Amino acid sequence: MSRHPRNHLAAPALALLCSVFLVACEQPNRLEQLREDGTLRVLTRNTPTTYYQGRHGDTGLEYELSKRFADSLNLELEMITSPTLDDLYHQLVRERGPHIAAAGLTANPNRAGQVQFSEPYLQVTPQVIYRRGERQPKGLEDLYDKRITVLKGSALADQLRELQAEHPQLVFEESDTLETVDLLRLVNDGEIDFTVVYSNELLVNQAFYPALHVGFDLGPAQPMAWALAGGEDESLLQEVNRFFDSIREDGTLDQLLERFYGHADVLDYVGARAFARHMQQRLPRFEQLFRQSADQHGMDWRLLAAMAYQESLWDPDARSPTGVRGLMMLTLPTAKFVGVTNRVDPAQSIAGGARYLVWVRDQLSTDIPEPDRTWFALAAYNVGLGHLDDARILTRNNGRDPDRWIDVKDHLPLLSKKQWYSQTRYGYARGGEPVNYVQNIRRYYEILTWVTQPQGETPQMPDGKYHAPGILEQLPQGI
Repeated sequence: MSRHPRNHLAAPALALLCSVFLVACEQPNRLEQLREDGTLRVLTRNTPTTYYQGRHGDTGLEYELSKRFADSLNLELEMITSPTLDDLYHQLVRERGPHIAAAGLTANPNRAGQVQFSEPYLQVTPQVIYRRGERQPKGLEDLYDKRITVLKGSALADQLRELQAEHPQLVFEESDTLETVDLLRLVNDGEIDFTVVYSNELLVNQAFYPALHVGFDLGPAQPMAWALAGGEDESLLQEVNRFFDSIREDGTLDQLLERFYGHADVLDYVGARAFARHMQQRLPRFEQLFRQSADQHGMDWRLLAAMAYQESLWDPDARSPTGVRGLMMLTLPTAKFVGVTNRVDPAQSIAGGARYLVWVRDQLSTDIPEPDRTWFALAAYNVGLGHLDDARILTRNNGRDPDRWIDVKDHLPLLSKKQWYSQTRYGYARGGEPVNYVQNIRRYYEILTWVTQPQGETPQMPDGKYHAPGILEQLPQGI
């Protein structure tokens, strides 16, 4: 009898407990909440290797990856820039903060208790950077008592702190007011002795600061990954990992890496200085002609100017042993085809080159998307449509995608080998040349885009010459 009141009281309590348990079980996980929100909020940094505003809108490797991930979930994308790395991590872990940090981060073990890191999508190497002409550092001892600055809150700062345990004379400063490009500029200008950056960051910026060199690698390659708020709920993390597995398997990741890094190392110190010098001395004479022709054909004038530099170094009287002439180095048949009567006349040459490039691009399959379509057109401008078609056929026959530049550029050089060109319609070609041609133009184009404003306003020095920070400052006085 005495047990009946207790049973009578226990039943509602048990029901309440079950109700609470069921409500808890019904709480949506992170991925479900994200789908309900309808918007993927991504934290990033405003840098050339992550996210920035280009001529055609938002771009950068992290932006392109984030956009594809958002699209895979049918979500809108909101990019949020963070002023510092510490702020980025703080925002990420706060309640109802951004969903993901895609900001050129390495999987820092010191942050492991705070955040979750995705599978890596790129391996990067920490490198000690010094200025050409100074003594090359070859080990940690060469860094003792030197002026060294790194990004505050970065894995690189943590790595240097750990090294200080055995190397107390290794001193450095951390800055939360600078970005990587600023650190490279400080080394370039001699304001600090060294900095430490990741290999991909130097690769992208070295053409702007060609005096910079790698002293030594500070350690092995490290995985670059996205970061998510920590906790037991790994639903969103698992979806991110599935996304990276998918784009790695279908080649999208390789294509994006090629787009942002595939042309970044084509300029050496001498080439970068020559380009800067010619940009000062020669380009102003022809800029308006490039603009006029580009506007007429719906092109970016800087792409046309980059082509002309690759062809002639902006020398209107240029002539090759094979008979091509002028700024755009037109052959006689090509000049006749596009209505050019005087190949050494700058206006005619630029207009003719623009018309021919547009014509070539119009002959290409509409299945080829941009920016690959432009790279294909440049390659065909150099080597001819027939040889480009041969390379695309070889690409397809070898199980690669004939509509992607990253695949076709691997097969163009095969056209110089009998084993391969004997299988083609148009036969032998110096197939390595169009690959170098396209890569060089892409690099010149990137530099021209960097030193000009998206709206077309070109920053110039008081004497009317172009101002390219990091390159022009290195030129001897009087050049």
